[in-house]
Amino acid sequence: MTTADYTLRRGVETDLPQVLGLIKELAEFEKAPDAVTNTLAAMQRDGFGPEPIFGFFVLENAAADIIGLALYYTAYSTWKGRMLYLEDLVVTGAARRGGLGRLLFDAVVAEARATGAVRMKWQVLDWNESAIGFYRKLGANIESEWLNGNLDEAQLSRYEVAPAARAAAEPTTRSL
Repeated sequence: MTTADYTLRRGVETDLPQVLGLIKELAEFEKAPDAVTNTLAAMQRDGFGPEPIFGFFVLENAAADIIGLALYYTAYSTWKGRMLYLEDLVVTGAARRGGLGRLLFDAVVAEARATGAVRMKWQVLDWNESAIGFYRKLGANIESEWLNGNLDEAQLSRYEVAPAARAAAEPTTRSL
């Protein structure tokens, strides 16, 4: 592909339907097609509402189809400080192997630098050898000693929160 074939740009709200489609394509690839429960309305609220919590870059082809996505958010490391977390990097199947993943990754690195992040993190499935190879080729460390912990929506709702913790978490004038 040449630069005339695509445009790399910051994502906008009208991109979200195609972005959600790419997220679902990624879930298919990762053998979890039913795992995506996010909605367009939630993405509009969380990305473009009064307190946006994520940003993204897209690659668009000449037909205005989004063929790549890098979605990220700011996180914080108690050891290091501000960091950028790359949640998803996906290039549609037909457009892979042309350097577009690298271009999206570069955009997130540039964002990390521009926002003062001192670290960038992401996850890769242990069976995704092509992605592991891609990240290693870029000079990234792929860790094996940390295990991921998660509570899903049902587990969060069932979890017994101590009354003092519930009171401490009551909304105030804070913003995260």
